[in-house]
Amino acid sequence: MKFCLRLTFLLLISLPAKAQVTVVTNATIYTVDQRRPVVSSFAYQNDKIIAVGNEQALLATYQGAQQLDLNGATVVPGFIDAHGHLLGLGQSLSYANLMGTESKQEIIAALKISAQSLPEGAWLLGRGWDQNDWPEKNLPTAADLNAAFPNRPVWLERVDGHASWGNDKAMGFATRDLNGAWQPEGGEIIRDEKGNATGVFIDNAAQLIQVHVPVADQATLAAQLKLAMAKTAEVGLTAMHDAGTSLQVWHLLESLQQEKQLKVRVYAMADGANQMLNYLCEKGPIVDPSAMLSARAIKLYSDGALGSRGAALLADYSDAPGNKGLLIESEQSLTQHATRAAKCGLQVNIHAIGDRGNQVTLNVLEAATKLDNPGRHRIEHSQIVAQSDFARFKQLALIASVQPTHATSDMYWAEDRVGAERIKGAYAWQRFLELGIPLALGSDFPVERPEPLEGFYAAVARQDAKGWPDNGWYAEQSLTREEALYGFTLGAAYAAFQEDKLGSISVGKQADFVVLSQDIMQIPVDKLLETKVKATYLNGQAIYQSE
Repeated sequence: MKFCLRLTFLLLISLPAKAQVTVVTNATIYTVDQRRPVVSSFAYQNDKIIAVGNEQALLATYQGAQQLDLNGATVVPGFIDAHGHLLGLGQSLSYANLMGTESKQEIIAALKISAQSLPEGAWLLGRGWDQNDWPEKNLPTAADLNAAFPNRPVWLERVDGHASWGNDKAMGFATRDLNGAWQPEGGEIIRDEKGNATGVFIDNAAQLIQVHVPVADQATLAAQLKLAMAKTAEVGLTAMHDAGTSLQVWHLLESLQQEKQLKVRVYAMADGANQMLNYLCEKGPIVDPSAMLSARAIKLYSDGALGSRGAALLADYSDAPGNKGLLIESEQSLTQHATRAAKCGLQVNIHAIGDRGNQVTLNVLEAATKLDNPGRHRIEHSQIVAQSDFARFKQLALIASVQPTHATSDMYWAEDRVGAERIKGAYAWQRFLELGIPLALGSDFPVERPEPLEGFYAAVARQDAKGWPDNGWYAEQSLTREEALYGFTLGAAYAAFQEDKLGSISVGKQADFVVLSQDIMQIPVDKLLETKVKATYLNGQAIYQSE
């Protein structure tokens, strides 16, 4: 009878002789495994989970095992961010951080502090400005920077990464006259009524200046990646999908892995039709049995971002008549890149924000799905979708890769951009789920903060940190706590073909888990943001522990 009872509570696999076993005890554990959603204990050996179930039963089975007593804490599987930029996060931690600034004056003050540590004449780089957070809400100009920095080039990336702002010194590096009526393909130079460049460059136009920014050396890039990994560990991320990995960064990640310094699992997407795509087409998809470092996808761009009015819309912006945004590249060109990647056996993931951007992406992925390839293609952001296009996601077996904090960052002005009717197809997460379309959740860091707990709150509450608006912004599209946790764990793992290794606390999977200060599945919604990450475990080893 006792033996049968134990089998009721446990899933066991055979153990190698003399292996070290750790039993997690004194915890409330949400497994994201529908067979046993909540348990009191699990055991792992080396880097894999070997049993899940009742604490008393596990301790009786593994007598003499090491115990990890969590003092009543809550445990969830390691969070997975399905869309982030690892090097970008490290760079944002190295450059002037402008996120959350509420005026140009505040930005100038932050830049002056950052400039103090730079050599004379060195480029002053920063990221995170958002004119929507300023009182006047207008795009900035070079003149706003010139007085404070007349002799130093200043180049500042917008929070969404789809626009940059520079001073006269930075614009002076351009090798072509920036004034006039011409525009680069897939981009826009913002000009005044006289045709003179004002200092803001949208999407591909930014490359006119960006190519002149000094390139960081290998040591600097490696240091920035390590900075980023310290941050991902701190916020509870054990895996992330790198949305645009260059060949240079890939080789750096390989070196870090060989040196056992990789502190987050990386699922790499090649950065467009560049060297990394050529590398993967030559070598084939790279699938790491340990799931630490894999590359079997490509990241392409359909359009820009809503905040800078670069998202491609089917009709004019509601707050900018005559402006429909822009496609970063033509549908024909995008199809060529996507079908080539699909023929190379890669998953095709395409950034699409506007309803036209999503429609073009659906056309492109329809061509890709006809080929012999792994499938599970993804639309990254899937932000504004025409009502008639939702069903196409299901028909093409696509994954909607969405970022909950984008909704709560954009909700103050998004409806102004697209109007009352189109907003019904925006950030429509429940609409996807109702149609049986898988969701993978992420943050798009450093566009948003990398904290998955903030994404969890945004998904469930659809409110900002102050609880605005009451009852949530278009609350019918919010996720349940179970859906949100799934999206940041098993849903994200599925989107990377890793659901058999990651995403739940289940027998045979990697021992990745996060210890939380509060029970996020039970506490009031308005208390969720008070939750802290107490510890992050990767492969059964603590990579972060709070003081």
